[in-house]
Amino acid sequence: MSLHDLLEPLLRPVPHLGPVRTNWAELLGFATGAVNVGMVVRQNIWNWPVGAANVVLLGLVFLDGGLYADASLQAVYLVLQVYGWWVWMYGGRGRDELPVRRTRGGEWAAIGAAGIAATGVMYWVLATWTDSTVPFWDALTTALSLMATYGQTRKLLESWWLWIIVDLVYIPLYAYKDLHLTAVLYVVFLAICVAGLLAWRRAAPARTAAPA
Repeated sequence: MSLHDLLEPLLRPVPHLGPVRTNWAELLGFATGAVNVGMVVRQNIWNWPVGAANVVLLGLVFLDGGLYADASLQAVYLVLQVYGWWVWMYGGRGRDELPVRRTRGGEWAAIGAAGIAATGVMYWVLATWTDSTVPFWDALTTALSLMATYGQTRKLLESWWLWIIVDLVYIPLYAYKDLHLTAVLYVVFLAICVAGLLAWRRAAPARTAAPA
């Protein structure tokens, strides 16, 4: 049995009510994505393996929907999931003890420069070598998502602002690509990201003030 044969059932349509059509990969991506972000808000270290399952599922959805940069992004996310799990486990005083903190000026400069460069390169690749109908928005959201995920691995408070910006772009983008369930998922993500920003903002001063 080939890899295609194993994955094909995930792209089969799910029986639906009303005009919304989806497949099993998108449905399972919806569920694991919501659980993953909720666990990040609570700083639960097990968000990383749940996130790994989520990026595999959404990678199939994006590939099937022609969002090639988002599909390739999922492979990078897998690496970041492993990295984030390791940092959260060993980057602080103990398991799940990496403190929330604000992003330093030098970090912003480095992350911003990397994001601009990544957007430019991916836009050129998508516009030149693929049939993507939204090359700029695909590239921009991909770069911003990478920036936000890196910030999340380091528990940088402002990573939530990046996710909020990404979600505000993703919602209409996925609706335009007829990925309606995924668009609804990102509405949920947007609400959770606002809650995450508030929760991490409350955690940052308390953790900073804690004795070494």
